Amino acid sequence: MNNTTYMGLEIAMRGLYSAQRGMANVAHNVDNVNTPGYSRQMLVQTAAHPLLVANGTGMLGTGSDVIGVERVRDIYLNEKYWGEAQYYGEWSVKATIIEDMQTIYNEPSENGYTKIISDFFSALQTLSTNPSDLSVRAMVKEKAVSVAKYFNSVAKHFDLLQEDLNQMVNAKVEEINNLADQIRELNLQIYNVEVMGNKANDLRDKRDYLVDKLSKLVNINAYEVETGLKLPNGEKETRFVVTISGKALVDHNTVCHLKCESREQKLNEEDIDNLFDVSWEDGNKLNLKSGELKAYIDMRDGNDGLPGLNGENSPDCKGIPYYQRKMNEFVRTFAMALNEGIMDSDGDGVLDKTFGHVDGYTLNGSTPSGIRLFTMMDEYGEYMSSADFMSMAEKLGIQEGITYDPATDEYDARLLRAYQNITARNFSISFDVDYDPSENISASLAPNQ
Repeated sequence: MNNTTYMGLEIAMRGLYSAQRGMANVAHNVDNVNTPGYSRQMLVQTAAHPLLVANGTGMLGTGSDVIGVERVRDIYLNEKYWGEAQYYGEWSVKATIIEDMQTIYNEPSENGYTKIISDFFSALQTLSTNPSDLSVRAMVKEKAVSVAKYFNSVAKHFDLLQEDLNQMVNAKVEEINNLADQIRELNLQIYNVEVMGNKANDLRDKRDYLVDKLSKLVNINAYEVETGLKLPNGEKETRFVVTISGKALVDHNTVCHLKCESREQKLNEEDIDNLFDVSWEDGNKLNLKSGELKAYIDMRDGNDGLPGLNGENSPDCKGIPYYQRKMNEFVRTFAMALNEGIMDSDGDGVLDKTFGHVDGYTLNGSTPSGIRLFTMMDEYGEYMSSADFMSMAEKLGIQEGITYDPATDEYDARLLRAYQNITARNFSISFDVDYDPSENISASLAPNQ
């Protein structure tokens, strides 16, 4: 058997070896087709080192060699995905929370605001035509209770939702820290494999998959940085870095965690107690631009960008505090207009004094009752009487230097201050109406009706 035959067998053997490696690689790809984060791998195949012809007339090919296996993954697309995933994470969370808030309002339904407020005014209209009917007076009381209870319920559910969002903030911080720790461990494993000249393809897939998940939670940048050193195989040494708004969350083998701490002072007046502030573990302020964590914080704290009680602005987002504030403003305006007749009646932006429930007459009264249909619950959860509400207004006037002169003032500014203490949480009918609706509900501006 001559040299040509041996050469042919060698080339065939190399070809079979390359094909065998190729089949194993295909099997590996097929087996991982449903593995999250897996990247297809391909052989890097090259021509084997040729032999010189003895007479110097050329070179003889010796077949092929497999020199490596590489991932089929585009770094550019990675970065684009990570850049967009943060916005998907943020807005998908916000959309879900808005749906939850709409569910709390319960509109449209037979138990929603529109039906409850419509029934209340229908009852008042019926009372105006049948002021002496005791059953109608009882119905007005029940409809007024329904109005107050509706706002109490919505406010309570918003408080519960805010607490849920606060717990989600804590959970997302823990998830971010956990992912950062896993990325750090993979950095070390990848370095130990590749320092010897091998390719850590599957480990890199796992790391990229973790970065995929992290990119939905918070705005990140992830990249490899050359250290200026070289590995034993001659390739450049790199370190993998993940940053949030420019500050390193993971820097190869080190991690700077995030932390949650309960606030000493509320951001918004409408907030529940002990909400978490999120910062870096080293005490630096965390600057979030997007991601699920930002969405939970925005919807928990968002008050349309208004200045907070602690000197910082609230997120420029219509979150739970914003809707709580709008409800509080509504019940104050509603109660003040109905009780006192103080409202912007002509739309010029200036409050006017017309007639309210306090100016009406009780069933057997001969003078205006001074009784309010709506007040608020006190610190013990009891309905406040009209007299107690007026006493509160007078005390606030003394404390804050607010005066009232019936001879010159169109309305009592002390009452305006007192109504600022009414919220959707404590809004209620007055003790007077609850105690004796038959007598104490005003139905007319004339006596004995």
